[in-house]
Amino acid sequence: MLKRIIGQDTHDVAPSDQQWLNVDTLAQVEVTSEDTAHPIESGLLPGMESGWRAAQSGAQTVRLVFDQPQRIKRLHLEFHEDQLERTQQFVLRWSSNGGQSYREIVRQQYNFSPPATTSEHEDYPVDLDGVTTIELNIVPDISGGPARASLAQLRLA
Repeated sequence: MLKRIIGQDTHDVAPSDQQWLNVDTLAQVEVTSEDTAHPIESGLLPGMESGWRAAQSGAQTVRLVFDQPQRIKRLHLEFHEDQLERTQQFVLRWSSNGGQSYREIVRQQYNFSPPATTSEHEDYPVDLDGVTTIELNIVPDISGGPARASLAQLRLA
């Protein structure tokens, strides 16, 4: 029998205590659209409060293309919605060959129901080596409603 003990080397570290990768110097960002009042930098860089928001409704993609392959140990995402009741789906994928092929990290749906349920916080310990691309696909409302995709935070360590 093959046996492996898992979860022994993970530490409970609050997102604010983590040493996050400096994506503004390590990667180029590709995005399908952005509201000029909520540019993508607002969702990727520490200290930015407004987060990113798409310019129109419908599925959106945020892609980080690294200048050099990276080792990723942790992914942290935050989404906020305080106006519309909706079910959002996101898919987070990674590539080691410049985006020629991808491997899925997580596919998640979340129900926003303001005013009670307005925030989604996701934290994933991973061990990804040789990462050239991280891609986040967001469907802001799986029923096809008028919601626009948004991202309060995406942090990588």
